[in-house]
Amino acid sequence: MSDSAGVDVSSASETGDDVPAAIAADGLAAGYGAVDVLRAIDLAVRPGEVVALLGPNGAGKTTLLRTLAGYLRPTAGEVRLFGDTCTRLPAYRRCRRGVSFLGEERHIFPGLTVRQSLRLVGADHTALHLFPELTGRMRHRAGLLSGGEQQMLALALALARRPRLLLIDELSLGLAPQVRERLLDAVRATADTGVAVLLVEQNAKAVLARADRAHVLRRGELVDERPAAQWLPRLEDLAALYLS
Repeated sequence: MSDSAGVDVSSASETGDDVPAAIAADGLAAGYGAVDVLRAIDLAVRPGEVVALLGPNGAGKTTLLRTLAGYLRPTAGEVRLFGDTCTRLPAYRRCRRGVSFLGEERHIFPGLTVRQSLRLVGADHTALHLFPELTGRMRHRAGLLSGGEQQMLALALALARRPRLLLIDELSLGLAPQVRERLLDAVRATADTGVAVLLVEQNAKAVLARADRAHVLRRGELVDERPAAQWLPRLEDLAALYLS
């Protein structure tokens, strides 16, 4: 499939790469009951890559992440995880194979302290190396941290599990710009260690500055895919075409 500029948007093919994609979808379709949300989705995210998923509200971005994570069963197509078919594999088994999913809700243990939360996932304070300010909050209950600190903790807990693939939905939703920058910098630094990342983020400029590629989803279909750097000077076009 190609967009009007002739850009190939069927990037699920792993041809040309010796290392298989961390996650790949071919002809993926999914929905809720009789309602179709996703149609003919082809994409791939490779180790060490940050891929942004952009699109208006209701385009199907969360549905796509939940389907790739194994929380929603596809109605058609195939999903491959590190080269192996996993279309019917449930979420908990994908987690065991290195998939970490951070949804819109904050993935923390509100009644536990930061220290207790880290111990629960088998990590120590070194898991907070990306967010050193949390080391002064070790005795604080996670539910009493600020919104930004809670998201920092959620990301630190996800990374403490040593994932090979991160699927992230609106990590910085409702947070201050400086917190958003910290979180996205941490995501980029994580990818640079070889972790594959697919994320949804409201602020297109912020995520494109750190992403390698960007897919645009509209009405359940991927309508564009290109290097993120190609979109940065065309943010107004992006908003007018797809995000308004």
